[in-house]
Order: sequence, then C-alpha cells, then structure tokens
Amino acid sequence: MKRVVTLQDISCAGKCSISVALPVLSCLETETVVIPTSLLSNHTAFESYTLFDLSDMTGPLADGLEKSGFAFDAVYTGYIGSKKQVREIFSFIERFRRTGSLLIVDPAMADDGQLYSGLSGDHSKDMLSLVRIADVIIPNITEACMLLDTEYRQPEQFTEAEIRDMLRSLAGLGPGKVIITGVHNDKDSIGAMCFDRDRDSFSISVRKKHPGTYLGTGDIFASVITGCLLAGKQLESAMESAVSFISLCIEQTEADPEKRWYGVSFEKCLYLLHELVY
Repeated sequence: MKRVVTLQDISCAGKCSISVALPVLSCLETETVVIPTSLLSNHTAFESYTLFDLSDMTGPLADGLEKSGFAFDAVYTGYIGSKKQVREIFSFIERFRRTGSLLIVDPAMADDGQLYSGLSGDHSKDMLSLVRIADVIIPNITEACMLLDTEYRQPEQFTEAEIRDMLRSLAGLGPGKVIITGVHNDKDSIGAMCFDRDRDSFSISVRKKHPGTYLGTGDIFASVITGCLLAGKQLESAMESAVSFISLCIEQTEADPEKRWYGVSFEKCLYLLHELVY
C-alpha cells in the first residue's frame, strides 16, 4: 500500500483540508499520515474563526516519524497560512523526500481573484517557492494568475489557448505536471485542464456547470489527484476521475435536503469514488 503524508490545516468544521483529504485518500487505498500546519475552529469563508498556528509542531512531529522509520511515496501540501509554515514545510520535505517520491502542491491560497482571509499580501511569493520544487501542482484560475503574476479575469473569459499557455508557463517554473481547475470551455461547462511536460500532452475534462459556490471542492479534487497518481494512473486519467467525482458531489449536494453551505455532501459519494478509479 502506498503511503502519503499531507501537510495542511485541520478545520474542525467546514468540510475541507485534512477533514476531506483523509477519507478521500483512504477510500483510494492510500495510507495517509497527517501533519497539521494549523488548527481552525472552521474555515476562513465563515465570518469569524479561531486559528492556532501549529508551525512549531512540524519539526518535533517529523522527528518522531523519522525515529519510527516512516518513509513516504508522496508529500502532499494544501492550505499553508504563514511564512513560518512554509519554512517548516521546506525542512520537512528536505528530510522526507526521496528518489521516486512525489511532491504534490495544491497552492490553496485564493479564489475569485482574492487571497483567502488572513493571508499576507505577498503569500503568493511564498507559495511560488514551493511550486518551484514540486512535481505536481493543482492551482485554480486565481492561483495560477497569482503564481504567474498575470492579471486575473473571470474564468470564463480565458480561452483554451490561454489556459494552455498558462499551463506551459507554470510547468516552466519547475513542476512537470500541472492541472488548472475552474476551467470553462463554454458558459455551461466547467472542469479542469492539465499538461504533462514529459509527455508534452494536454487534456481537458469538463462537466455541466451548476449555479452557486461549492466550498471545499478544491481540497477534494487535489486529494483525488494524489490518490490516483499513487495508484499509478496517468495525469489525464487522474484528472478525469477527479472532475467526475466533484460533479457527483455537487449533484448530491444539490439534491440533499440537509445540505450545508460550507461544504459538499462528499460523504454520500465515497463509495462511487473507488469505482471511478478502480
């Protein structure tokens, strides 16, 4: 069984980050080790939240894992809340990255043209330092624009040719595999597009666009990608599975009489995820 370690926050409520990564990766037959970078009462889309920065715990937790002989097939990072957390994650990567392992970076820092609440104005520069050493990155349109220092426009205003150029430019920063999420190929469809530099290949996958905002789907998407890659899937296949699963989660949420505004009803779709991938 493949083993991944994920470094990102725990939001006690809100259906995001480690709270969704752990069940998704477990469903995909991946042993998952968690290193929480911060602890939030609920995610930052709420009007208020309590946050504890856990940066000082990363080193001691790494010591314990190293002494116990743990090694990882992938390191997967998500939401990172401060410069100190970035430094600690670099140290962790230096200790645990090995030949043949993957570094998967979800630069979870922004959406709709804006940084998430609580992040410093130069956070994209800190995230860029991680992107440069990654094997795989999974930004949304906003994050891709910030990493490339490109003017943000509404996602539906980008042509497929422009997204291809962005993918190549992001790969030029370091990562060999890049997926941009939130891609539109018409006003009624949304999905993702990827570029695999080694194969010099592009692929796009879209589904019907649903009205409204569905929080936490980026974290679920990145977790599906991670699990699929560790299962030996090509990038295009991994993306197709992730887009399909997110679409199922949104459809389930729309039909759920007890749906929550702050996250999707992914729990009711997990049994379908295994079927999608295997």
